[in-house]
Amino acid sequence: MRRIVCVLSLLLALSGLSAPAVYGQERQQESGFTLGQNYPNPFNPATRIPFELSEDLFVEGKTAVVSLRIYNMLQQFVAAPTALNHPSGDGTPLINLEYLQPGRHEAYWDGHDISGRQVASGIYFVQLTVNGKIAVMKMWVAK
Repeated sequence: MRRIVCVLSLLLALSGLSAPAVYGQERQQESGFTLGQNYPNPFNPATRIPFELSEDLFVEGKTAVVSLRIYNMLQQFVAAPTALNHPSGDGTPLINLEYLQPGRHEAYWDGHDISGRQVASGIYFVQLTVNGKIAVMKMWVAK
């Protein structure tokens, strides 16, 4: 995977675009959260995206502000998955959503873009932002 990310980074740099930050599991755990691999992967038409928030994020009654965004290979925003089992209710877009408790959480993406169209087959990136720190993972849409 590192080789693919390096090649992708080089291609994006040559085209004038910047590559997304891809953190390994160790780096994510240091940040107090972990972005899990979506499942199924590859998927069509929908997928679930797990993430875990550690207790370190909630010391002294603090909350974790979480965003989840999907980007295409050109780093264009495609969609915001929705939260599952969140106090705000299922189907709430996962953009700047406050989480009050640590643990394993999930998001759902139906494979549609912000205009409501089914996305094309290909590689997409899921970006998890927790209190300003970012983790990125690759996923595939296959038709």
